[in-house]
Amino acid sequence: MKRREFITFLAGATAWPVSGYAQQTTALLPVPRQDWLDRWKEPILEPELPIIDPHHHLWVRPGWRYMLDDLLADTGTGHNIVATVFVQAQSMQRDSGPVEMRPVGETEFINGIAAICASGYCGKTRACAGIVGHADLKLGGRVEPVLIALVRAGGDRFRGIRYITSWDADTSLNLPDSGPPELLANKTFREGFAVLGRLGLSFDASIYHPQIVELADLAGAFPDTKIVLNHVGGPLGDGAYRGKRNEVFPFWAASIKALAAHQNVYVKVGGLGQITRGLGFNEGSEPPSSETVATALRPYVETCIEAFGVDRSMLESNFSVDKVSYSYPVFWNACKILTRNATSTEKAALFGGTSARFYRLDAIG
Repeated sequence: MKRREFITFLAGATAWPVSGYAQQTTALLPVPRQDWLDRWKEPILEPELPIIDPHHHLWVRPGWRYMLDDLLADTGTGHNIVATVFVQAQSMQRDSGPVEMRPVGETEFINGIAAICASGYCGKTRACAGIVGHADLKLGGRVEPVLIALVRAGGDRFRGIRYITSWDADTSLNLPDSGPPELLANKTFREGFAVLGRLGLSFDASIYHPQIVELADLAGAFPDTKIVLNHVGGPLGDGAYRGKRNEVFPFWAASIKALAAHQNVYVKVGGLGQITRGLGFNEGSEPPSSETVATALRPYVETCIEAFGVDRSMLESNFSVDKVSYSYPVFWNACKILTRNATSTEKAALFGGTSARFYRLDAIG
């Protein structure tokens, strides 16, 4: 069997079980249009610059499949993607056994994908070199056996969990399992969160911008636990916030600066292609160029980097969610445009160094 055929066979079995979460389709996560994206091509900027993509997903959902072959098709478009970090997507979970243990199946699956890529058989990119899984922190102290099982399932690649707590009063913006409100302050949730630090695991925070202050409070309560804010804190520009980005931005920016005062918090700079951000790339008749994307992202990117510094900022693709708005090569070109005036040391941190330190990926190679 040829390499591409093997990868497709391994990663493309759409008949495999799909989680209940994945079966709940939502307008918040529209399927990317590859034919639309293919209408725009541009040269790759700085093709030798090493990149670690610290945030992508793999999943099988009704009408939408993004697995290893799809990821490698994107990472193989010209940028020097040396490694990636997988972040939980509530797909490929166990379909039986204790409910709290079912997310372990996703980590088992991803660790297998990572092992194949580590062999070099699939090319130079060490996909899923770091793994961020999921565990229900609402279990409180009872979450510890789940976390231990995740560590074992992920081998030396498992680094922490993500818990989606994105919630807004405009319920049209909430995913099926979002909330409840103020979860980050919940006593039992925090009992579960405390176990992360004890086991040396990190926390990926997925929230909306009005909740940044809640995350700051959590970070202050657990200063020894590493936290990374996903998607620049989810500034909303859709639903009740549609047409109000100029009102949202100052509140978001002030919240980001206050959060950055907590030295245990890092930020992933990306995730702005989601339709809830209201930038409208997906509404155009033609896909955007990297210059167009860079112009729209600049205020958010510069605010985050100024607040957190390059040593606590990591550029992220958030694929394939953000693929609804722009292609993989266009996104990384936009990042390179945005960092034209950065020093080589600053670029090394933003495009990979910070991700490697946070997720402890020193052994890549």
